[in-house]
This record gives sequence, C-alpha cells and structure tokens, in this order.
Amino acid sequence: MAALAEHPMASAASSTTFAPTPRLAEHEKKYAESEVEKGPAPANVEDSECPDGGLRAWLVVLGIACGVCGTFGFVNAWGVFQAYYETYTLRGMSPSDIAWIGSAQYALVFMPGLVFGRLFDMGYLRLPVAVASVLLIVCTFLTAECKEFWQLLLCQGFGVGISSGIVFNAAVGTVPHWFDKKLGLALACMATGSSVGGTIFPIILRNLIQHYSFQWTLRITGFIITGLLIILNLTIARRLPPKPHPGPFINLALFKSAPYSIYTLALFVGFLGLYTCLTYLSVSGIVVGIDPDLAFYLLSIANACSWIGRLGGGLAADCYGPLNALIGPTFLTGIMTYAWPFATDKGSLIAIAVLYGAFSGVFVAIMAAPVVPMGKVTEVGMRVGMTFTIMSLGALAGPPISGAILDNTGSFENVGYYAGTAVMVSVALMCVARQLLLGGRLVGRI
Repeated sequence: MAALAEHPMASAASSTTFAPTPRLAEHEKKYAESEVEKGPAPANVEDSECPDGGLRAWLVVLGIACGVCGTFGFVNAWGVFQAYYETYTLRGMSPSDIAWIGSAQYALVFMPGLVFGRLFDMGYLRLPVAVASVLLIVCTFLTAECKEFWQLLLCQGFGVGISSGIVFNAAVGTVPHWFDKKLGLALACMATGSSVGGTIFPIILRNLIQHYSFQWTLRITGFIITGLLIILNLTIARRLPPKPHPGPFINLALFKSAPYSIYTLALFVGFLGLYTCLTYLSVSGIVVGIDPDLAFYLLSIANACSWIGRLGGGLAADCYGPLNALIGPTFLTGIMTYAWPFATDKGSLIAIAVLYGAFSGVFVAIMAAPVVPMGKVTEVGMRVGMTFTIMSLGALAGPPISGAILDNTGSFENVGYYAGTAVMVSVALMCVARQLLLGGRLVGRI
C-alpha cells in the first residue's frame, strides 16, 4: 500500500504514461482491463486494496478538512455578511438582492462538480486545487476593497464561490479513493472542516469588524485561509490511476437509473430551502429585538452544533447505510425550519440554532455518500459532479426566493413555510429512492 500512496498521479491527463513499480504492475493491469469492459457498471464497485485507514489516508482527510474549513466553512459565514451589508455597505438594497451574493457562493460550491468531477476522473487534481487556492486568496483580499454590489457579486459571489467549489469537489472525489467501509466516517471528518469554519469565521469576522475596519477584517481572514490552503495542497493526493478511457464529461445515461435521478432531484429540492434558515437566522434575531451581538453569534452556534450531526451522521451511515442515516435528520431539519420564524426570544432562537445545526449537519456531511455506490468507483467524480451541479441550482435559487417572499410579505413565517416545505418534499423523494433501491423491501442497509 505504501507503493500506491507514492504513485505519481497529480495533475496527470488521461493520456499520461505511468512508470509503475513492480508492485503496482498487476494492480494497474487488472484495473485497466476492468475499466474497458463494455456494459453498465455493477451496482457496487469495491476496491479490494482500499486502505480504509492508515497514516497516509488520514493525512489526506486532515488536509481536505483544512481546505473545506477555509472554503465551504468561510462560505457558511455568509449570514454575517448578509446582516452587515444590509446595515452598512448595501443598506439601500433589498435583502433578496443582497442574497444573490450568498446564493451565488453556495451554488458555485457545487456547480463546478460537472467539469471538475470529470477532470478528476482523468487524473487532474493538484494543479486545479492549487489554482483555485490562489484564486480564493486573491478574491478574499479583493472583497475587502469592494464598495458596490456588482463588485461584491464578482469577487465574493463568483470568485470565492468558484474557487471554493473546485476545492470542495476535489475533496468529495478524493476521499472515496482511500476509504470504503469507513467512507461515511471519513466524509463526516472531512465535513467537520466546514463546521469548524462556519463556527470560527463568524466569530472572527464579528470581532474584527468591531475593532478594525471591514478592509482589515477581510485581509486578516485572507491570511487565515492561506494557512489552511497550504496544508490542503501539501497533503491532498489521489490513490487510484486515472481512467484509461475517461469518455465524455456528461453521461446522461446515468439518469436512466430511477434511484439516482430521484435522489438527485431530492438534493435539488432540499437546497431550495436548506440554507434559508442559516441566511436569515441572524437577521431575524435582530428584527425581533435580541442583542445584535448575540444575533451575530447564532450562526456560529448553528455551525458549531452541526459538527455533532456531521460526525454522528457519518458513523450512522457506516452502520445503517447513508440513505437510512440521512432521511430522519433531514425530516427534523424541515421541522426546525418551520419552527424558526416563531422563535421570538433569546432562548428559543438559541434552541433553534442548536437543533437546526445538528440535524442539518447530517445532510451536509453525507449527502454525497448515497451516490458513491451507484456505479464504478473510478467514475465517482463524474457521478457526484453531475448530482452536485443540478443540486447547485437549488442552492442558487433558494435564498433569493426566500428573500423575495420576505420582501413581499414582510413575514419570516411565510419564508419558513416555503423553506420547510422544500425540505419536506426532499425527504419524500429520498424515501422513494430508498424503496426503489431496496426493491420493495421495507428494511435494509442502503
């Protein structure tokens, strides 16, 4: 296995010629032969040599967790920016218009999956991650200088979003190379990076803004992100060689699988409502009259508690199956979304932040896991990428739709009804996909 870890695969196109060691020769020969077989991929593909642990594998997870912390975790702090822009920088604009910056970030975290997922299958990893890291750092520093909506949309919405998306999709595609039976736990550990980032970045931003200018707040944040991304670039690595015949970027034939199509639709619908509570939790707290300092920390509380859901969800996925572990907490996330607008005092808002964070953390941690066994492990990049690209459209549209409802009705209750119903419809679709995978049985690990 040490030989596998040392194999030079970074930034390699599908046409790259490898010089395998003798210990790798037999492995790669079998791998190449299996990948040129015609016909559909088997339902479950297992790599008999998958380490499922060890120092090298966990170092990959550590580096990816640091990268996700500095990208997805930073994006999860958008609620602080939403409240700040409404109060200061963009105070003349409506919440729904400002929300387009945040929704662009959320959507672009997942949207590059369609392209990068296929590039990953072809062997490209380190170069795109390095370029994305530089882009993210540059855009973070440029955001500090932005004063107009279009500038913020370009730098923070598109720049930060695209670069974060490349890193996140690299992470999701890399972890299954190193883990099989412990994949749920590994993905949960990876996802804790965004939980940690979503906890510390709102606190950092809030405290720095109070003591320094907005410009220096973003500059200091940029240096923190730089350190996290250095760790990512030093540790991330593939284990399997690229596909000999990578094929097209899109394989629409995958959607002939009813469970795959329905599950992809479930994630799309779920993201129409999932980020609404996180986007407006701090704003709603200020509106109902709680201390603004506490209102800003509600987002950090929710993200901190999501760590419980992410880790617990990963363990449950390994024991009971990812889809089984996903349905119940997502249902409870919908309940919390319905309840959130009716929380009008400090205690109830903190309770909503704690429970919503814990339950939604399961969704974010293992949402990709059910897609992994729906085909060949060497095509996981394309499969997850197609799902994430479709799902990103829901993340793009969800917060602005919620903002438009708020603008037109002036009621957070109506926003909660919309977002909660979207999450509940997602749960129903997950149940349909589960039953199709179980073939009519009511009980099974899936």
